[in-house]
Amino acid sequence: MASQNSNDVMSVEQRSALMGRIRGKDTLPELTLRRAAWALGLRYRLHRRIARIKPDMVFVGARLAVFVDGCFWHCCPLHSVMPKNNRDFWVQKLKRNRERDAENTRRLVAEGWQVLRLWEHEIEASPVNCAQRIAAMLGKTGKSRA
Repeated sequence: MASQNSNDVMSVEQRSALMGRIRGKDTLPELTLRRAAWALGLRYRLHRRIARIKPDMVFVGARLAVFVDGCFWHCCPLHSVMPKNNRDFWVQKLKRNRERDAENTRRLVAEGWQVLRLWEHEIEASPVNCAQRIAAMLGKTGKSRA
């Protein structure tokens, strides 16, 4: 059984249930971006494995990999807040996430891929703008088909 941090206001079972509800894919920012990209006529593959890496959106022909980075999990410079409880764990966990992001980007670029990383807050502010950035990287106009 896991030990409980004395500062945690939740039981081990409650914390486990809460953390278990965190989605790894098909998050609201991902879905929002995908809808905006689709409305611009952009067609993509989801979570296509490239060199053991699974970007959120993949444009195979253009060799473009798109990642949607959550502000908390990927340490957004504008919105990241380090948890006060279990600080040592979170420092290491979030540091490793950033290192993995950099490694994955380097590996994809070495394989000849373009990489676009979008912050959760960028998508929330303007999904159309983010989709237009993708279209620009694909060499498309980004005009709506509607």
